[in-house]
Amino acid sequence: MTAHKKLKSLSDVLIHHGIHYEQENFELIKTAQLSETLKNDISFTLNKVPYKVSEASICENLIYPVLKEAWKHYVDTFSIWSHQSIADENGLLTIPDYLISKHSDLGDIIFEFPVLAVIEAKKDNFTNGWTQCCLDMIKIRELNQNETMTVYGLVTNGEVWEVGKLEKQKFVLYRKRFFIEELENLFNGLISVLELCKLQLIELKLV
Repeated sequence: MTAHKKLKSLSDVLIHHGIHYEQENFELIKTAQLSETLKNDISFTLNKVPYKVSEASICENLIYPVLKEAWKHYVDTFSIWSHQSIADENGLLTIPDYLISKHSDLGDIIFEFPVLAVIEAKKDNFTNGWTQCCLDMIKIRELNQNETMTVYGLVTNGEVWEVGKLEKQKFVLYRKRFFIEELENLFNGLISVLELCKLQLIELKLV
């Protein structure tokens, strides 16, 4: 899904919505055991699978397996969604590659408010990726109808992962990047992001 025609860059998005840009350091706040199954699967993919042949292949072979493995540690708190559409207050739709939302007590198929958007950096273009991701994060905040809730974002080409957050009228792009070839560090980066999301839900008394 492409960004709005008038908002062609991250700076355009931030200016349009009056959001300040900052950079911060990212620290791991939690770690978890990485399964040997995922290690072997990702190693096999990197060495044997022609995953770069398409955007769908990158999502299926690299992005989703790692994201899902981290999510498994939070299955009672969050749900994971692939290409779930969201709309802003004007009804304009967007479809992030993946979303993490609060798990609903009504069942696994119920989509409650999202807390994390994941966007593939098409053709390795992280600039466009963050333009779209920031727009999606703004839509998520509007959908949640909670200005105090921080929304997190991930932009990745499968090999390199970047983390950001939208906190009130401040957008933070973390300086630290994660790499698929340093899988354990990447995995713990995702665990830490999900832990931040969970701690926020606890603070807001939503879980």
